[in-house]
Formats: sequence, C-alpha cells, structure tokens
Amino acid sequence: MKRVLLTFAALAAVAAAAPAMADEAMAKAKNCMACHAVDKKLVGPAYKDVAKKYAADAKAVDLLAAKIQKGGSGVWGAVPMPPNANVNADEAKKLATWVMSMK
Repeated sequence: MKRVLLTFAALAAVAAAAPAMADEAMAKAKNCMACHAVDKKLVGPAYKDVAKKYAADAKAVDLLAAKIQKGGSGVWGAVPMPPNANVNADEAKKLATWVMSMK
C-alpha cells in the first residue's frame, strides 16, 4: 500500500510541475528569456520580482499579458520592453500566469 501511495504522490508531483515547465519552455521559445530570467535581473526584471510586485493585484495576469503583447516602459527603469509580436493572446495569458506563479 505504501508503494502505491508513493507512486501516486510522485506522479501527482510530476503532473503539477509539468505546466510550469511547459510555460518556461514557451518563454524560451518566444525569446522572453533573452531579457528575463526567473531569479535574477538581466535586461528586464526577474520573473520572481515581477510576481512579487504584482502579488496583491487581482488583475495582474491581464495586465502582464497586455504588456507581453504590447510592450511597456517606465515601470522597471529606463529600458523599455518591446512588444512581442510572436505571442498571441492565449500564449500571453499563459506566460503571465506562469510569471505570477513565481511567488
């Protein structure tokens, strides 16, 4: 019985991690990681810093999805974030949700 429970727990952990890995792969494929990293500032802020800044904002996913597609400036310094024409609305929302999961 213990073996069955351990196997089930391991499978559940893998399934829970899969969406996060898929969105990280999307971030790499859409060139987001050229300017951002999960835990350190590059050209743009670290995703963990973005999640922390917007943690209390109920509309954060929608706001960030719009910024992913349209770009933005002035929030994180002088370097503007260009729009990402390679990302559609659904992908932008998935990426923004992934970023906000970095708490």
